[in-house]
Amino acid sequence: MKKDGGAILVLSGPSGAGKSSLINTVAEAIGPFYFSISTTTRPMREGEIDGVHYHFVDEATFKQEIEEEYFLEYAIVHGNYYGTSIKPVKQALGEGKLVIFDIDVQGHDAVQHRMGDITTSAFITTPTLSELERRLTARATDAQAVILNRIDMAKREIQRMSEYDYIIINDDLDEAAEVLVSVARAARLKVPTLMINEFVQQWEAN
Repeated sequence: MKKDGGAILVLSGPSGAGKSSLINTVAEAIGPFYFSISTTTRPMREGEIDGVHYHFVDEATFKQEIEEEYFLEYAIVHGNYYGTSIKPVKQALGEGKLVIFDIDVQGHDAVQHRMGDITTSAFITTPTLSELERRLTARATDAQAVILNRIDMAKREIQRMSEYDYIIINDDLDEAAEVLVSVARAARLKVPTLMINEFVQQWEAN
């Protein structure tokens, strides 16, 4: 049973769990993929590049794009808007690529609702809350109030971990990367329900 299009892999987890590091580590091992770049209203951090890390826009522009149905999903996180443009996602799927999302649990809900038939999901987390707190503090990119907000969000997100297909505990980067490669390969093999139904019909007719 050969798939014609691509597949979607949703990665979620607390800020500071190491999602970006994992994606960078496995990039060469998972085959052709498109990493969906989110649009956001949050301020650009030092070292970030517009169009590489995020598409940075103001709130008025973001709300206009919501009205124009520009986004596959969007959410408000830590007081800022984040959204995923649908056009490049559809293009990448048509090219047979694995589309990778780094989005929160709200975004996961939206993608599952609209494209769950070809979506596989993994929740990435630190082994403990204290380790997450240590990493957020050590990276020194956020004020203490922001860190506390991220910790509160992480406590809420972890309660929804069971909604994901796979759990990746990012304690050792190499081990976690090995698991993520396996998950990405499994995601490519997921067969849409329509194709399964067509196969069953052909199987019964011959």
